[in-house]
Amino acid sequence: MLLRNDIIYDIILVNYCMAGYMADYSTQALAYLGDAVIELLVRKEAVTRLPGGASGDLNSFARTRVTAPAQSDAAERIIPYLTEEENGVYHRGRNNIHNAIPHSATAAQYRRATALECVFGWLYLRGDTARIRELYSLAYNTEDSELNDAQI
Repeated sequence: MLLRNDIIYDIILVNYCMAGYMADYSTQALAYLGDAVIELLVRKEAVTRLPGGASGDLNSFARTRVTAPAQSDAAERIIPYLTEEENGVYHRGRNNIHNAIPHSATAAQYRRATALECVFGWLYLRGDTARIRELYSLAYNTEDSELNDAQI
């Protein structure tokens, strides 16, 4: 029984340290990284869906996914599926102070988009690429199989 308690203690210690480690990252840093993760997945999806597409077609497709209003809609779709930890990261990102809001989005849309990016950035730092692909598929109504080989 001593070994089992040691393993449980190690798991608790690792989770505690990981939580502290993630707290070191600002919401801006998480959103910055999450933006890149989402952009990579969007580009992978665009190339998969439009393999012979011209760059203008690929960019048009990407704009349907990476604008603040589109990311806001995507965030609304995944909220029911977020774990407690992911929900905490989402709220931390959403409640961040935003100084510059694009003209194409409302403040609420921009806050939700930032929150979505924070979740993806946080998951990336944790190395949870399977969860990233799962949430991306839910957010953008895609087949997870389209992203199975996506390098993140």
